[in-house]
Amino acid sequence: MNTLTEQQREEKIRKGVFKFFSLKLIVISSLFFGSLFIFAWITHKAVYGNEQAFDNKVFSFFSRFSSLPLLVRFMRMFTFFGSSTFLLPAYVVLLLYLVSKKKYRYSLHIAIVAISSTALMFALKEITHRHRPELPLVQGITNYSFPSGHALSSFIFCGIFVYVVWHRQLSPFYKWLYTSLLFCFAITIGISRIILKVHYPTDVIASLCLGTEWAIASLWIMKKISRKDSPNIQKQETLTEIGR
Repeated sequence: MNTLTEQQREEKIRKGVFKFFSLKLIVISSLFFGSLFIFAWITHKAVYGNEQAFDNKVFSFFSRFSSLPLLVRFMRMFTFFGSSTFLLPAYVVLLLYLVSKKKYRYSLHIAIVAISSTALMFALKEITHRHRPELPLVQGITNYSFPSGHALSSFIFCGIFVYVVWHRQLSPFYKWLYTSLLFCFAITIGISRIILKVHYPTDVIASLCLGTEWAIASLWIMKKISRKDSPNIQKQETLTEIGR
């Protein structure tokens, strides 16, 4: 009897360890800490250290494409999808859709992530005061360069869509397909900012890393809060039913 109990205990511990160190947790943790390291390195070296060797190499690579009018026109069109003119109505449509499906908690999570990431972006611009590259192909931009608002906002938006997709009842194939397409979409917006020379490459890379960190951290915190609130919500619902 004691041997069986001991075996059951060991099996329970083993399952708990595997559950804690799941593949999902390892991947998400790697993404978060990897993004955090890259963002910190770029901020230290490129922004405050003013090291532009990497930026100049990337600009040199993309300079051959900047002379192609058709590609520049395409990049101008694509960069629109990272602007507030597109993203604000897109968020409204997404939130209205989720509310219509009575996904109130998801709606709140998405609104918090979107608003907080925008506030963080403007705060970092005012803190770092990094000026934009010379001779941009888009005129009239007067705010600071770091981080890239288009790259950060589009990556957050696509990350939110990935979050929604993975909480839908879809096959793994379609979940990974939509995730890949959304990732490529966000990356293309970031590349458009480099080709149009309105941001340094390090601005865009740091913004993608920041978007990854912020989305993971925000959704993780809100998920923890939701779990704590769930028993209270269920209790209230039970009391309401009894009252009826």
